[in-house]
Amino acid sequence: MEQRVIISQNLEADLVLAISECEHDKLFILTDSTTRQLCLPKLAGFFCLRDAHVIEIGTTDTHKDINTLAHVWKELGDNGATRHSCLINLGGGVVTDLGGFAASTFKRGIDFINIPTTLLAMVDASVGGKTGINFNGLKNEVGVFSDSKFVILCTQFLDTLDYANISSGYGEMIKHGLISNAAMWRELMGFDLQQPDLAKLQNMVADSVRVKERVVEEDPFEKGIRKALNLGHTIGHAFESWSLEHDRPILHGHAVAYGLVCELYLSAVKAGFPTETLRQALHFIKDNYPRLAYTCDDYEEFYRLMKHDKKNMADSINFTLLRGIGDIAINQTASKEEIYEALDFYREN
Repeated sequence: MEQRVIISQNLEADLVLAISECEHDKLFILTDSTTRQLCLPKLAGFFCLRDAHVIEIGTTDTHKDINTLAHVWKELGDNGATRHSCLINLGGGVVTDLGGFAASTFKRGIDFINIPTTLLAMVDASVGGKTGINFNGLKNEVGVFSDSKFVILCTQFLDTLDYANISSGYGEMIKHGLISNAAMWRELMGFDLQQPDLAKLQNMVADSVRVKERVVEEDPFEKGIRKALNLGHTIGHAFESWSLEHDRPILHGHAVAYGLVCELYLSAVKAGFPTETLRQALHFIKDNYPRLAYTCDDYEEFYRLMKHDKKNMADSINFTLLRGIGDIAINQTASKEEIYEALDFYREN
């Protein structure tokens, strides 16, 4: 059965449907400490969850590791999970990534349902079948492709988010607009991110998810066009790993936004991407995201982290670039000097 994405107007009814179509001698709910406090109460009193066992993990990307994964496996085993049980992942990208990996490997795989509670997880982590953990200082180094049976997108959770997390999710939406079409791009650039209209945002989330669904359906295992979704991520992941190593972690979507500026610069230099659109993206990201402070002394470390990226082939660093909005060039490379120029462009503008 293919992954089904539900844009939910009635969370309880949609959850009843999803659970009914999954094997579930026992139900488990995975949360982190934040979503247990802010989001689990929105499911309180749901009859379909009356016997569910809650597993809690720590919040933030620092807990997306092998120790947390082992904790989830142990909780499942200690509380009677079998290969016919079902795990509901209620949380952001850390919960859906790690929970999906735990479910896909426990007893060689049990059914799981994703209920993303952050904007980032709604438009990115919960859809598309990528699961995994960080390992050896690298983002998403170990994992598998494994679809949840259902993704239930319910934007009532967005009122639990602070500005930082709204803008983080919006970083991935900006990317989806860039690989989609000019109308979507204009809507994204015209949205007031500082005072978001959540009703309007719900429709934009649905559009953003449809972009990712179309790409993933065409290329589920990232052999070709799915690499379009990596726009902003080669340099963005290096920023993210670097910030973790220096004990000042940044949100994933913020790293992607910074990476987009750098990789759109490479797109302009190497693929003819319009400089006017590059400037528009730069100004929007400068106006709505905190500044990432680094110096040219950090470039060698960024480059080292990029060399470890899973998308690379042989000795070259692989990029997805754009010739224009929706005009995608996968499997592109850039020299060390060009990458340093792109890092300069973000730092100096």
